[in-house]
Amino acid sequence: MQKRMLTPSEIAQATINAGIKKANLSALQMILLGIFAGIFIGFGAQADITVMQTLKNVDIGLMKFMGAAVFPVGLMLVVMAGAELFTGNNLMTLALMDKKITLNQMLKNWFFVYLGNFIGSILLAAVVVKSGLYKIDTPATQLATKIAAGKIGLTFNQAFLRAILCNIIVVLAVWLATGAQDVISKIFACWFPIMMFVLSGYEHSVANMYFISLGKFLGLETTWGQIWAKNLIPVTLGNIVGGAVIVPIVYYLVYIVPAKENIDLERNIKSNLF
Repeated sequence: MQKRMLTPSEIAQATINAGIKKANLSALQMILLGIFAGIFIGFGAQADITVMQTLKNVDIGLMKFMGAAVFPVGLMLVVMAGAELFTGNNLMTLALMDKKITLNQMLKNWFFVYLGNFIGSILLAAVVVKSGLYKIDTPATQLATKIAAGKIGLTFNQAFLRAILCNIIVVLAVWLATGAQDVISKIFACWFPIMMFVLSGYEHSVANMYFISLGKFLGLETTWGQIWAKNLIPVTLGNIVGGAVIVPIVYYLVYIVPAKENIDLERNIKSNLF
């Protein structure tokens, strides 16, 4: 018999339980699984570039759609193969609000996972460039450097606002995947939302770690200081607002608080009866 999908209230509780597990990982586990997630998201980003450069002269809409169609494999690998992704872990604030983990536990996870994501992204970008997949002045190289330059060229507000929108969608994809009870359902739960955020042009901090470092390794004239100041910092902050504040607070107020109130009410009734 096919397993049913969890209800939103059940997903909220499952997300809290997942947050507890994430908070209790060791620093080494967080870093290693974070490196894997950085690589996994980079795999999706690399496929995105590869597909788009082949369609560059066909149609820009089709080019973006086909690139966005392959990008979600990164989150699929994170969710189903097992890895720690900073943007998805923003949902840990749900466990924090429920007082199941401490602020220090959550920030420790975010720090080590973010560090691992960055290391994994840089490693993959370096290996891809060294592997000879990118030749001088080819469509793929031109596109990769153009993407990186475009991200560096955003204003702080543009990057910040696009990042808020991005991580609202990313954590909702994780939310849906948590509720899905079989592999096919989890694939579709990841694919549609992530495809949509890429197609819409929103900003994802971990994906940008790969896109921008790849552009730099291919010759884009920028410094690591500029990469952080002009993109990664505002995008990371925006991702936190979208994924750690907006979505978790709404779902906590809607699904967790009423459940707690019902439990308290039942306890009061029982105590009065007995």
